Amino acid sequence: MIRIFETLAEELAAHRGAMLVTIVAEEGSAPRGAGAQMLVGAAGQLAGTIGGGAVEKVSESAAMELLAEGRSALRPFRLRQNGGQDIGMVCGGDVTVLFQYIPGGSQVWQDLTARLLDCLRSRRPGWLLLRTDGGAPALLDGDGAALAGDAPADTAPLQGRSARLAGELFSLPLPVGERVFLFGGGHCALPLVPLLRSVGFRVTVMDCRPEFADRSRFPDAERVICGDYRRLEDCLDLTPEDYAVVMTNGHSHDLEVEEQLLRRPLVYLGVMGSRTKTAAVNQKLRERGIPEEALRRVHAPIGTAIKAVTPEEIAVSIAGEMICARALDREAHGGPIVHGCPMK
Repeated sequence: MIRIFETLAEELAAHRGAMLVTIVAEEGSAPRGAGAQMLVGAAGQLAGTIGGGAVEKVSESAAMELLAEGRSALRPFRLRQNGGQDIGMVCGGDVTVLFQYIPGGSQVWQDLTARLLDCLRSRRPGWLLLRTDGGAPALLDGDGAALAGDAPADTAPLQGRSARLAGELFSLPLPVGERVFLFGGGHCALPLVPLLRSVGFRVTVMDCRPEFADRSRFPDAERVICGDYRRLEDCLDLTPEDYAVVMTNGHSHDLEVEEQLLRRPLVYLGVMGSRTKTAAVNQKLRERGIPEEALRRVHAPIGTAIKAVTPEEIAVSIAGEMICARALDREAHGGPIVHGCPMK
């Protein structure tokens, strides 16, 4: 989203009009779900994607035509075989696309874009509200109050954790990114941090060793902390929406960290180690009063089973497992059940 609106800010400053293209509804299997966006200018696509292929190509052409006409539109596209009425994709679903016309130099859009970029850069939560009739947009803060534009009096139905269409309003949560706390700054953490950042996670690295809790080792981390593994609450503020990866420099440290993490709710908890090591640590955790149900929630050995060996391969396996956990969590909070074509 940030690249789309940075580009939009540039277009508006140059008094060039643009078309914000947004998937606002989907049914069945589609390349991208509700909330996917791209920005189109007079010469074609400028930033973002709504899934590629025919749906994106047709949408790009439609956006250029509408931009030349200076109007917005809401159009459905069929992504299944339908006797010549489809657009050449057979994913098996349908999407509805909002083409939002943005006049060059629009003060309303300039103000909203500036505030939205400020929220994105400072990772503050909020919601972008678009109107399916092409009317003026609005921006809500994390409490649902209007930061820009005119918002309805009751914004509670629009404050979901996933994109949603409510009547003539489409609500898109700002992607502040899920937080990951990575315990251990060793060799496997080095490729994992930039990989997790590349797929939208915000990473905090913690290590008890100053030479490993070095900011220069992890330029892609949001925070790097040197602290006591026995007292996580002294330097961390974990919430039920967070993710944790345990890969410290010893079984005793793993045990200290894992015990504290298991006493609080998390979306994901993965622990590095063999099955033998996992069994030994689990037995000690049972002796310390950790219930069996909590132990079953732990991803250990960590990662998707792709026979990973090198630190880079291990990072891929961990990131893949976390992407899946994130998708399942989003589904549980009202996100789309189908994740696209061809993967269901």
